[in-house]
Amino acid sequence: MERRGQTTFLFQLWGFVVPARYEGRQSPVPGSRTNPAYIYFTFKKVDLVPTIEEYIAVLQCTKIQANKVYSRAVNLLTFLKKLINITEMSEQWVTARIKQKGDKKCISWRNLKDIVLTHPDMKKRVDVFALSIYGLVIFPRALGHVDEAVTDLFDRLDKGVTPVLAILVETFRSLNACRGASEGRFIGCAELLLAWLHSHFWKVDKVSYRVFFENYSPLKEVVTTPRRDDISMEKWMAILQNLQEEDVEWRAPWLLPDEILYRCGDFDWVPLLGIWGAVGYAPLLVLRQYRSRQFVPATQGLAECEFSYGEDGYKKKIREMTNAWKQTRRMKRLAVGPMTTPEYIEWRVRRINDNIPEPSHEGSQSIEEHLWVVPSELEIINQDFERRNA
Repeated sequence: MERRGQTTFLFQLWGFVVPARYEGRQSPVPGSRTNPAYIYFTFKKVDLVPTIEEYIAVLQCTKIQANKVYSRAVNLLTFLKKLINITEMSEQWVTARIKQKGDKKCISWRNLKDIVLTHPDMKKRVDVFALSIYGLVIFPRALGHVDEAVTDLFDRLDKGVTPVLAILVETFRSLNACRGASEGRFIGCAELLLAWLHSHFWKVDKVSYRVFFENYSPLKEVVTTPRRDDISMEKWMAILQNLQEEDVEWRAPWLLPDEILYRCGDFDWVPLLGIWGAVGYAPLLVLRQYRSRQFVPATQGLAECEFSYGEDGYKKKIREMTNAWKQTRRMKRLAVGPMTTPEYIEWRVRRINDNIPEPSHEGSQSIEEHLWVVPSELEIINQDFERRNA
């Protein structure tokens, strides 16, 4: 199989409907309509997506204020001034090293590396190295360079702004772009995405009590896990193509059920702002990852939440999304068991887009009633432990 066909298939895993081409054939989904706003991975009957709560746990950012979101300032400091503030180098030095890549400005890692190795202030060395990690690994837009948009987010970290939401936004936007074109380079943190995938598709040889170790880190586990270089791309494609529900670890073993952020302001989902654009994030599409009952969520207007900065009206949209975060809604505890309502099964089979759910025959239920709790967290952990060791 040629490389283009491999890439196309992998991007088909991202999205609700897949009318993209695979090995020269149109995907047979009669009567279907694509909605790229449904941002999640689809493996047959399995829908999964990295969630805010999971990425906070993976990055061990449990003490950050999840509500203190990044919002691109209308009047940005120039890239030059931000780099001067971060590096404490002269204006002449910084000006000489700023490059133009397409419509964006950036600075080379080779120039930043010199500061990391030689700057007299150790704190500045650490700051510049951290900035480099953000620009080269987490938001790798210009290879070997740090993009100017990264410096705006980095400048806000000292003010308590969480980077997790921006990381998720650019992950989703890049996957959407690649899937839409059936090719392209992923501009996101591949290492974090790998750690997330590993946690949902591992095969039973671990137990839940590992999460109680204070120094436990899903990222460290991925690094220490031997790579399976003996498995070809075609083999991985076959594994994913034939994935069954029982092969999936719905709730990441290191994620203890606590709260789920499911709505902001008047939106029926969570609007997320990144460093280059925004998306609408709907965790109610993947409630089984929280061990909650999967019902039909409202999705009307979700597609309109995705946009790039610089488009017509983007500043107004940024203000609306930022204001929505002043009123967030969370559920404290969640029901156990990967269950689905009959309405959800029908909705998913029919590929219904821009949905406004009608009341079910069981009676109209609020979102809170759908998410209502059954067992305690300790009971969930005990059930996991017994299941893994049965």
